[in-house]
Amino acid sequence: MVGCFLAFAKSVPLGSFVLPPAQPILQVQDLAISFGRGAYPATRGLDFSLAPGEVVGLVGESGSGKSVTAYGLMGLLPHGAKVDRGVILWKGQDLALTPPKKRRDLCGRHLGLVFQEPLSALNPVYSIGEQVAEIFRYRAGLSRAKAKAKAIELLGQVGLPDPQGAYASFPHRFSGGMRQRVVIAMAIALSPELIIADEPTTALDPTIAAQIIQLIQNLASQRGAAVLFITHNLRLLTGLAQRILVMYHGLIVEELTSFQDLQHPYTQGLWRALPPEPGLREDRRLFPIPGQAPLPGEEIRGCAFAPRCPKAQDLCRLTPPLLRPLGPNRATRCHLSR
Repeated sequence: MVGCFLAFAKSVPLGSFVLPPAQPILQVQDLAISFGRGAYPATRGLDFSLAPGEVVGLVGESGSGKSVTAYGLMGLLPHGAKVDRGVILWKGQDLALTPPKKRRDLCGRHLGLVFQEPLSALNPVYSIGEQVAEIFRYRAGLSRAKAKAKAIELLGQVGLPDPQGAYASFPHRFSGGMRQRVVIAMAIALSPELIIADEPTTALDPTIAAQIIQLIQNLASQRGAAVLFITHNLRLLTGLAQRILVMYHGLIVEELTSFQDLQHPYTQGLWRALPPEPGLREDRRLFPIPGQAPLPGEEIRGCAFAPRCPKAQDLCRLTPPLLRPLGPNRATRCHLSR
């Protein structure tokens, strides 16, 4: 699987991207989300931004707060979760203070979400075409015939081999990769300016996963959409994302543009834990990160990663580090970084 990702990365080097405009389309400031009336923080004060045409990767272990961040931006937090503080500026408008109805109007039309598990995101009793066409009918006001034509056209644009046949098919008849393409089609139907892709390659075979990555990258380059690409696989982001945000225990611990000169011990640990590329003879062991990530409600006096960090010192255990800039699009939350 890794081989396909690397093949894609080699074909699209980081230097080939055009730098996005400086003006961000989305700005997140001090975003804190919790469950259980604040007893279980999922994010603890996130700060980041996205510009039109930019792909930003959000990476970290399961439980670090990646998906909660996505649902918080979209206003789709599950029951029992809430935004405790923070600002989510969409073109200067704070989504956290936007009335629910107006925020729903923004979703789909301006913000699109690609769900992690497409089989759960699709309704099993409606055909694929009906689910895509209803977006055009109820959100764009098109007639039934025009909505069907737009849905078939869109299914072809995301690479389904028989869009006409796919329109009449049901989700259970599709493979995981085909269902993921349908979910992407629904997310981009109204040409949103921001696309949040929540682990869109999970459980896909290597060839299909590489195609999904290529499709999402094309959305950014051809449509000018900003993309927040969420994953737990660092290598997958090589050649795809211009910037990468690494999350741990609800905080961004490092921002980088490539996996060169990693500064934070957690990011270094994630990279060392990656399996060797299939087909290449790499005489090296896997080095898993020792210990377990803290529970959401667990409070740690100093750096949250200190209990697992091989480099931790007394300062790390006593004082929480701040996210410190290291240069353009480079920052780290570590006392020991250079």
